[in-house]
Amino acid sequence: MDLHGLTALVTGASSGIGRATATALHRLGAHVVLVSRRQERLDELVAALGERATALVLDVRDPAAVAALADHPQLREVALVINAAGLALGLDPVAQASLVDWDTMIETNCKALVHVTRAMVPGMVERRRGHVVHIGSVAGTYPYPAGHVYGATKAFVHQFSQAMKSDLAGTGVRVTCIEPGMVETEFSVVRFAGDRERADKVYQGMQPLTADDIADLVVFAVTRPAHVNVNIIEVMPEAQGFGPFLVKRAPG
Repeated sequence: MDLHGLTALVTGASSGIGRATATALHRLGAHVVLVSRRQERLDELVAALGERATALVLDVRDPAAVAALADHPQLREVALVINAAGLALGLDPVAQASLVDWDTMIETNCKALVHVTRAMVPGMVERRRGHVVHIGSVAGTYPYPAGHVYGATKAFVHQFSQAMKSDLAGTGVRVTCIEPGMVETEFSVVRFAGDRERADKVYQGMQPLTADDIADLVVFAVTRPAHVNVNIIEVMPEAQGFGPFLVKRAPG
């Protein structure tokens, strides 16, 4: 598919996978509408991209602001929706984890994604054309210690994507869930509340994926012929794999 003349809405566009994806889609001729809370970051990206880039400063956790997106002049013919906004917070076990962190992850990774999708999809169905791409995670499939709520939110994204595909079959609207493993972005810096040293240790001694790697997969999915739907892409760095089952044994 040719992206020239199409409009793409990208959430989480100020950094990481969202920024890389917006840049890649713009390079291929799309008009990109960039959504994030960070005005300065968005202004910088719009300046770098030039024409065919529009910044919308809003918090995707604000239902009223998200609902208004459908009436924005630049989004009335939106063809691509990339739900890249998401985060992990903390790495404490369930008994010590922060409820505030849990609520923020659920509101951002689940509720905001659902609200953005609900605002945009009816118009796509009416026009019989569109593609929604959700950025999930392998954490939604493979649990790890202290991954509880983050992993659960990404399991939600996986299942929501597949249920959407069932509902939208035959409408001309496609749905893809891309589920990366370790990607070096601001992800770990956010998770560890700005502790750069701790974040850097996550990727020490191995080659993680990059935001551009994931943007390439988004481009692959959205540029397939209109009759082709890429349901799920699961991707990890070569250096990442699967651990053994956890067994806690009593002493003695």
